[in-house]
Amino acid sequence: MNKPTVAIVGRPNVGKSTIFNRIVGERISIVEDIPGVTRDRIYSSADWLNHEFNLIDTGGIDIGDEPFLEQIRQQAEIAIDEADVIIFLTNGREGVTAADEQVAKILYKTKKPVVLAVNKVDNPDMRDMIYDFYSLGFGEPFPISGSHGLGLGDLLDEAARNFPEPSEEEIEDDVIRFSLIGRPNVGKSSLVNVFLGEERVIVSDIAGTTRDAIDSDFISDGQKYKVIDTAGMRKKGKVYESTEKYSVLRALRAIERSDVVLVVLNGEEGIREQDKRIAGYAHEAGKGIIIVVNKWDAVEKDEKTMNRMTENIRDNFQFLDYAPIVFVSAKTRQRVFQILDTVKRVSENHALRIQSSILNEVIEDAVAMNPAPSDKGRKLRIYYMTQVQVKPPTFVVFVNDPEIMHFSYERFLQNKLRESFGFEGTPIRLLTRKRS
Repeated sequence: MNKPTVAIVGRPNVGKSTIFNRIVGERISIVEDIPGVTRDRIYSSADWLNHEFNLIDTGGIDIGDEPFLEQIRQQAEIAIDEADVIIFLTNGREGVTAADEQVAKILYKTKKPVVLAVNKVDNPDMRDMIYDFYSLGFGEPFPISGSHGLGLGDLLDEAARNFPEPSEEEIEDDVIRFSLIGRPNVGKSSLVNVFLGEERVIVSDIAGTTRDAIDSDFISDGQKYKVIDTAGMRKKGKVYESTEKYSVLRALRAIERSDVVLVVLNGEEGIREQDKRIAGYAHEAGKGIIIVVNKWDAVEKDEKTMNRMTENIRDNFQFLDYAPIVFVSAKTRQRVFQILDTVKRVSENHALRIQSSILNEVIEDAVAMNPAPSDKGRKLRIYYMTQVQVKPPTFVVFVNDPEIMHFSYERFLQNKLRESFGFEGTPIRLLTRKRS
């Protein structure tokens, strides 16, 4: 099921990043009291009263000629295009400005639900300042305070009332869904065409040729697959051209719908910082992950080249130490179909469920081998572990006091689970709870 998307839109310096961080619950956007400091859309997942949604923070929309304003305007318009619901944020202390009216004119054209919020209403005595904002034509303004977190519940209630009706996507149990993500021009579409055996996806040396996420079904060795090709994700800070302006959000949506994600690297160019950022999206989403090094035919090699590249990947992607690495060439088809064998194996690991009795035998052996640590004279006692979820495999370990579970011991337990059950290609989540 695709999550609805909410965009926070408004002129510069009305507090969009502060509101975004309040809703998401952490400081993702840079917050600085300089108009235009948020130059890119920032995406995150959020939830409110059992409603999960994607949240977009935008740079302000303005009609002046200040630095970055045209780029910020484009970014905001893209976010407006992508959103199901728009939060139009204004500044109560400054009243309705000409720039607010310009933003309103843009929003009138969207035909999408707009929830008007008046920020910086920090106490009840200031509520009279909201009445001027009725003139913007979006109904009742919601007074809020980003700095104090006031009024956000009512605002999110109203946003959620405007969410589209959920449409459950029909998912066949025997189909493995995987997507390809990566920078533009790493060869994602070429790989898809090899899997499909036809030129179904446009292939070009021009970065950003693939404009949209494309679903294609095929069968290989009796296994059904659905492959989701995505437009290349541009490096943060570049202005999105009209042909590829939706690429980042649609790639994130493709990740949401996948069991396994192929992080495609360009073997000729090596690793770029953006590759790590892209891979981080899939890791945080808890998906099965395979690192695919494409264009390996174009790399000058000796007998140690592959080992050196593997070491380089492991150094740069330490958070993906569980992900298998496949070296391929879409051009020559070298080892491409090994990818599908690996996708199948990783998909099985991603959905693997372990019986509690077997799980606790492993944990007992692990604790006997490496006793749990003490902290300030208190010893950690591990009572038992149970698996509560798959995709990704998620375990709860019950202890006497979660506060003394050190992250290094948590890592030790995760490694023992991997030694015993494999889990190649899938992240493992370990939650610590106090036994009631």
